[in-house]
Amino acid sequence: MIRKIALPFILISFALFNAQQNIPFRLTKHNNIIVKTLVNDKDSLHLMFQIAMEDASISPERIRKADHIIFKDIISDGNTVKIGQRRYKNIRFYNNELTGHEADGKIGIAIFKDKFFKIDYDRSEFIVYNKEPDLKGYDAIDLKVENGQYFIPAESIIDLERPKAYFLLQSGYSGGLMYSNQFADDNKLDEKLFITGEKSLKNSAGQTITTKQGILPFLKIGSHSLSHVSVGFFTGDIQNQKTNYLAADVMRRFNWIFDKERKKVYIKPSKYFKKPYYKIS
Repeated sequence: MIRKIALPFILISFALFNAQQNIPFRLTKHNNIIVKTLVNDKDSLHLMFQIAMEDASISPERIRKADHIIFKDIISDGNTVKIGQRRYKNIRFYNNELTGHEADGKIGIAIFKDKFFKIDYDRSEFIVYNKEPDLKGYDAIDLKVENGQYFIPAESIIDLERPKAYFLLQSGYSGGLMYSNQFADDNKLDEKLFITGEKSLKNSAGQTITTKQGILPFLKIGSHSLSHVSVGFFTGDIQNQKTNYLAADVMRRFNWIFDKERKKVYIKPSKYFKKPYYKIS
């Protein structure tokens, strides 16, 4: 009798150990990832995945009701979020944070804590693994983590120069790259890039800020090069952009696997690798 039940038990245990969870998402025309959720077993919300944040938030411009998230000031603790068949506990929500198109709020990376996870743009799903998945065909890239946010190195190839910098992974911004003021000034992007558009604003003190859109000849990430990348940067009196962003239009061009220690990320070109770039209006 022991021999009859031992093998099935081993097989079941092995299957559980190697189990993976698949979470479907929808990629909008603005390159944002939308996940269907049930919050506190009551509120059906479409939340935008934001890789640059840990927790979750609700937008003041939400389409659907969020009556069962109880806030104290702007914070609500102890919420449950159900995605597919999986329930996540003790999720913190912030109130009145703007989000992307078609979303009621945002959800961050806390749901993947201590797990390998994959953003699979080919199949429009997240995959959460209990152990390291097959990494054949993927480039390994060092991941820098600051305040729970993920940064990767990349080279911007401009003329004969190849300045290297770290970029914050920012899935909430629909465009390609956004450069910091320092990077834009140090590398004279206003002079060296082909400019496709600009907008200027002036504040009450008479200070101006100009948003410029341009084309970067080549961007190299790992062993992969993207050409004619859509980029943005700021010029003017106000110097508020402190960080380089690698945003949603570049992110979707790869499938991403993050290790559970968040020391490495592995990338492989997706079906969007050579698609036209998103135009910022």
